[in-house]
Amino acid sequence: MKSLLTALLLAAASPLAAATVAITGGTIHTATGAVIENGSVLITDGRITAVGAGLAMPAGATVIDAAGKHVTPGIITAMSTLGLVEVEGVRATNDAAARTSPYAAAIDVAPALDPASRNIGVERLGGVTRAVVGPDLADDVFAGQGAIVSLANSRDTLMRARAFQFANLGEDGARAAGGSRPAAWAQFHNALAEAARYARNPAGYEAGTDKESLITRADAAALVSVIDGRQPLIVAVDRASDILTALKLRTTYPKLRLILLSAREAWLVADAIAAAKVPVITQALFDLPDGFDSLASTRSNVGRLVRAGVVVAFGNFGGIGGDTPRNLPQQAGNAVAQASVPGGVGLGREAALAAITAMPAAIFGLSDLGTLAPGKRADVVVWDGDPLELTSAPVAVLIDGVAQPMTSRQMELRDRYRDLGRSDLPLAYPR
Repeated sequence: MKSLLTALLLAAASPLAAATVAITGGTIHTATGAVIENGSVLITDGRITAVGAGLAMPAGATVIDAAGKHVTPGIITAMSTLGLVEVEGVRATNDAAARTSPYAAAIDVAPALDPASRNIGVERLGGVTRAVVGPDLADDVFAGQGAIVSLANSRDTLMRARAFQFANLGEDGARAAGGSRPAAWAQFHNALAEAARYARNPAGYEAGTDKESLITRADAAALVSVIDGRQPLIVAVDRASDILTALKLRTTYPKLRLILLSAREAWLVADAIAAAKVPVITQALFDLPDGFDSLASTRSNVGRLVRAGVVVAFGNFGGIGGDTPRNLPQQAGNAVAQASVPGGVGLGREAALAAITAMPAAIFGLSDLGTLAPGKRADVVVWDGDPLELTSAPVAVLIDGVAQPMTSRQMELRDRYRDLGRSDLPLAYPR
């Protein structure tokens, strides 16, 4: 049996040899609730063909020995700016927010995505294999349309463009709309009404902005897919009363596919969210009342939502930890630990893992991702320890059954300069 390192090197060097892969002897976390000790995952042509214990190894398979290790689906971050932002504080490398653009809902992040971003390699090393990528709020309640990408080491990483529309109806949305929530909701409803008017008669909708419209023709056209249910609408909102107002949107637009983002006071109205069958993307470590719309923020938010029957996924959208999806296992681990806090409500270990794998896939309709099961795309991560422990790290990452490089630009720079002798220094350095 080949060693893990040898198997990975062979797989990365020869895609044909990697067509059939067997990951054997590990603790398999399927993200469906099942945990298989001393199990195996068999992969053929980028798809999982079998998961279980005691499986027969296919002839000629590249074998990855996972004995003493843990095997999970690849992490899917339910929100991020991966590929849009290289250095957040350097405006020239930040394509997440169009601060002075005349367009809002019409903005599509897909053309700006950079598959060569150095951040992608770093996050992939942390076990992240897919990412939902969205814009930041600018000067409108609508920020534009996000995408779903693969973190594979490839130039072709875009999975789905215009995957959702993003709007902010909390404090930030109020500021963008003129300074108040009533202004934000008026702007929001006007935009959807204009989209409905455009849908009724596209040819008759005047070019640009006319005396009856406060949005551009392009924005109105972009929002048609929101009101007819073809494109999900992610609404960033925290206050419980704002969440209830957002849920009422289906009264006017019954086909609306609503997703709540952040939702720090969602536990107060968990039953209403569950009844509406609206999923939530949030973080497990929100607990500070750092704004007037999050006074009831608590780390038990996620546990209480899941207990009420709400589908919850974790994403990175600033705040705690910044936009670093590799920290999502830490979020999941803290959700588990919350159950041990007196009076706290947390998640079970497998439910927490599902919140960074299966649940994001379910929310965004990625039916062939997020779990380890026959027929699914083979996004698989082998960890050297418990994936929810801070001391654990991936030792192998496969995307569509292909072993990914376990290096990053930072690691290459470290290796290049760590052992330089004095004679190797540039001329400007003293010798």
